[in-house]
Amino acid sequence: MNYLSQSWLLDRRHALRAMGTCIALPFLECMAPLGAAEEKLATPRRSAFIYLANGVHSLNYQITTPGKDYQFSRSLKPLEKHRDVITPISGLHHPGALSHHHNCISVWLTGGNLGPSDRNTISVDQKMAEITAMHTRYSSLEIAITQDSLAWTADGVRLPAMRRCSEIFASLFEEPKGGKGAQRRVLRRKGSVLDANLAEVRKIEQKMGAADKGRMEQYLTSVREAEIRTRRADAWLDTPLPTVSATDRQRTNRDIAHTMAGDYFRTVYDLIVLAFQTDLTRVATFSLGGEGDAIAIPEIGITESRHQLSHHGGDAGYIEKLTNYDTFAIEQYSYFLTRLAETKDLNGQPLLGSTMSLFGSGMSYGHSHGNANLPLVLAGGSDLGLKHGSHLDFNQGHFKGYQLDKPGEHYSLCSRPANPDAHLSNLLLLMAQRMGVETDKFGDSNKAVEL
Repeated sequence: MNYLSQSWLLDRRHALRAMGTCIALPFLECMAPLGAAEEKLATPRRSAFIYLANGVHSLNYQITTPGKDYQFSRSLKPLEKHRDVITPISGLHHPGALSHHHNCISVWLTGGNLGPSDRNTISVDQKMAEITAMHTRYSSLEIAITQDSLAWTADGVRLPAMRRCSEIFASLFEEPKGGKGAQRRVLRRKGSVLDANLAEVRKIEQKMGAADKGRMEQYLTSVREAEIRTRRADAWLDTPLPTVSATDRQRTNRDIAHTMAGDYFRTVYDLIVLAFQTDLTRVATFSLGGEGDAIAIPEIGITESRHQLSHHGGDAGYIEKLTNYDTFAIEQYSYFLTRLAETKDLNGQPLLGSTMSLFGSGMSYGHSHGNANLPLVLAGGSDLGLKHGSHLDFNQGHFKGYQLDKPGEHYSLCSRPANPDAHLSNLLLLMAQRMGVETDKFGDSNKAVEL
């Protein structure tokens, strides 16, 4: 046998089939490409994006010292144990969001200038998925407490999100009801309906005016996206699903009331970790709620919505609750980083090293809808070349310093960017490049962040 030609190469997802059953093979050396003995299996690159609505109480969130010697603020204190693998970031903004605050969540990952009648642009997670999708069963994973996901296609169509933990688990790890044959018939029937739908629409499209054609094109984009997902699901039906341990199944395959927010958040994070570990997907987004519908957290005494707390009007009780909400959400994010750090990938290395994660909001100060100086934390990705341990502050050199004892002055910093060239898209561009996207531009970027 000529080992140099590697004609014996097996696909990593190959299965043995006999007597009507199939057994998934473990990872074997003959599944690795040439050179694997020297460099091991190429480690997948992964990214996760976590969105917190309505900004934060910035007086209790803001870190005031740039560089390595920074002190953690009250709200960010839960991340102190992860200091060496995180970078808190200050001073970034989306120029397009400054005049359209109601679209903060919509443009957070796109950098689009989205007015009331504008179509959105592709989100960075979907740009990444264009590179990673060929390797995974699912191109990306969208989770949101409400229906609005963070993900947008190249044609400006928002992707649907899943909400219930049991639904997410079933979609990732359970065989289709009725068996694969029944599922394949459903998928192909759906594909036929989509084809017929598209053909019929093309006939009537010739009679439409310009405005109707624009709306129809957006509809057709949704049809095409559904068609792609349908064909993808069909193609993967014969590939065995990964085995899930009893412990992981017990922890993640369940329904959790949103009144137990911490339990819900941690279960979602466990599901993302499990999806990354089994390489079902390499890109995930999780929205903790939109600007108008983020949930309350009664388990820590917060019965008001996050939107209500963010419009505190200086009320001390609301400010304290908003700060507690911020801290609580960041505690759950800290749990996510811990799980990534303790979970091993195919090479036996911590997932955190090969996974970049961005936590933050498209709004800074909810009371006045401030969209500058966005609260952001970038974590992980050391195997992708990211270097952490410092507070990256783009306000430095462009303002006279943080004045947390003068709320009015600080809130102005959260409404008008001190550094107009510091675009959030510059950070998204860096992340896209580290995921293997070959581009020097994303959204309204003007230069990739150096980290």
